[in-house]
This record gives sequence, structure tokens and C-alpha cells, in this order.
Amino acid sequence: MSTMSTEPPMLTGRTAPPVNSLGFARPERDTRVVVAMSGGVDSSVVAAQLAEQGYDVVGVTLQLYDHGTALARKGACCAGADIHDARRVAAEIGFPHYVLDYENVFRDTVIDEFADSYLAGATPVPCIRCNERVKFRDLLETARELEADCMATGHYVRRLIGPDGPELHCAADAGRDQSYFLFPTTTEQLAYLRFPLGHLTSKAETRRLAARYGLVVADKPDSQDICFVPDGNYAAVIEKLRPGAAEPGEIVDTDGNVLGRHRGVIHYTVGQRRGLGIGGLAVPLYVVKLDADARRVVVGPKERLATRVVPVREINWLGGEPFDSRGEWRLSVRVRSTRPPVEAIVRPRSATEAEVELLAPEQGVSPGQACVFYDNDGSQVFGGGWIWAG
Repeated sequence: MSTMSTEPPMLTGRTAPPVNSLGFARPERDTRVVVAMSGGVDSSVVAAQLAEQGYDVVGVTLQLYDHGTALARKGACCAGADIHDARRVAAEIGFPHYVLDYENVFRDTVIDEFADSYLAGATPVPCIRCNERVKFRDLLETARELEADCMATGHYVRRLIGPDGPELHCAADAGRDQSYFLFPTTTEQLAYLRFPLGHLTSKAETRRLAARYGLVVADKPDSQDICFVPDGNYAAVIEKLRPGAAEPGEIVDTDGNVLGRHRGVIHYTVGQRRGLGIGGLAVPLYVVKLDADARRVVVGPKERLATRVVPVREINWLGGEPFDSRGEWRLSVRVRSTRPPVEAIVRPRSATEAEVELLAPEQGVSPGQACVFYDNDGSQVFGGGWIWAG
């Protein structure tokens, strides 16, 4: 494997200026960087660090959902108290900060699809759609309009320079790695983005930096839930967005035998065991399929959760040569954010669709989740796509 650096090598020639830490051959004061600030400790540290280094920093925070509802919530991002925290950080350090109202865009491109996907029996990942359709598309364009040379975020991934240009790699801290959520990042976007925290080896290191910079958010807890889903209660949000969605139906086994009743498909996910209300059986049963059209929750033994062949579409490819230039790719893939990469054969069906054969079956593979491609070392992100029902 070739040796790579985080930014381009220094330019040669007697009069060439040195390359700064963001990869530009000019002084830091002449390099404008927009920092996407959520109000949390990660993006605040990025802004503080770049400001300390002398860059022309501009902070931008997106208001993504109802401000009034969010005011009392903590541990989310992009609303209420978190916007206030981002403002305070910018004011204390002394760089300009803007709040942009993206509530309509967020609802149209992220929340509505989340609700519809969940109603169709899928298990969506709205954080990926937010990165793809809001932060790395609309916000990135805003950064260009502000004449920024690049945009920096607090994501834990690394941007390394390889033989063919910028590459996306996992974070140095595997426990904080967010590469699964950034697979739709295009090569053009990657050329403009920077991820200053990707090399850190622990979240404790980030908090130490926050304390050194005197940030008011140094001890702020990390967000745990999807920002617009209070307390992780997906069903309550879906019922609010789509009144009447929680229609009851049958719980059946894989042969179609009725075992009980459920209170709405939206209350269940593939792989769920608890809360089915069908105790007293000889073997534990798990949700193996959600049939939203028939309002049926299908259950079966644990082995029925095992999946070997996964259909994937909407593929974004970061692997250099065209994705469909080969009959198959030997890669590592992740089928859930909490799973480690596993060996797989990826067979392109077109430039944007593929059949992924897992060499060892995985349990709980669900439509709506992402299937993210990595090299065989599990370090470089080669892109990925969305799992569907086939």
C-alpha cells in the first residue's frame, strides 16, 4: 500500500509558499474556512483550533427542525439550545457566525422520507440522508457562496491524499469512526471538505482540547438520538407525521400462522425479540420481516435472521476505476453502523446497483440500512449504497 498524507505535499521551487494544514499554498490568514457548527463539542473544537491557527473562520449552524419544540431538549443538534451554544462559542473566540433556516429543506429531503420508509417496513438512517442532502450539498454550496476555500466539520473520519487525489478513510479511533454515515460523499465534495478531528485517538482528547480553548461546551454530553426523534421514540414521531399510521394487524410465523396481534408495524424492527407479546413458545422468536402492505409482523427463529445475499442500490462509488468496470469486487462491507466490516463479494448490476454476497451470513440485515464498502483492511471507504428488499 502506498504512503499517503493528510494533505498535498509541499510545493517545490524557491518562491513557492509552504502548504498550510488545510492543504493550501497560502498563509492561514488568507484561507477562509466555513465550519459546520452543530453546537456540540466536536465542531466547536474544530472552529476553535482553526481560529487559533490563524485561519479566516466562519461558523455556520443550520436550524433543521421546529425551534420551539427543541428549546428544552438537550443532546440533539441543529436546534434550540444547541444553536445558542454555537453562537456563544463563536462570540467568545471572535469569528463571525450565521444561523441558516433549513427547516423546510430538512423536512422535505429527510424527515418525510424517514416517515415513509418506516411506514413501508424499512429501518431508515436519516443522519446519512442529512449529510448527503443537506450538509454536504446545500450547506456546502453556501460555503462556496461565502467564498470559503473549504468547509470543515467535526466528523470522525480522515481525508487522506492518495495517488488519485483525496480519499475517505476511517477515523484513527475506531470507537468514534463515522465513516458509515458519510458513504454518499462524492469525490467532488471530498475535495472541498476537511475533517480535522479524524486523527484523534479518543473523545477524551477532543474534550481536553475543548477545555484548553475554554469552550463552554467542553463537558456537554454527546447527542445520542436522531435529532428530531426525542428519547428515541420513533413510533411517536411517525404517528405525529402520519396520523393513523399505527394500525393494528397480525403477528404471524414464517408459514403464515397467526400467533397474535400487534399495535402497528411502526412499533417493530427487524431483529426485535422483546415486546412481541407472544410468550409461551418453545423457542424464542424474532421479527424477521415487516409486511407493511398487509400490516403483518413476521416472526421466526434466530437463524431466519441470517442473510447472505444483499441487494444494494443508489451506490456512490469512491474506488477510483468505474464501479461497473469489473464483474466483481472483493471488499469488506458494513451492513449496520454498529457492525464491524466483513468480507464480501460485490457484483455490480449497473453503475448504481449491486448484489452483495456476504462470505459469512449476517443477522438482522434490514432494508433502509446502508451497506458501506471498504478496502480489505477496513480502512479506506470505497463508497456504498442502500439495502432494499429486492
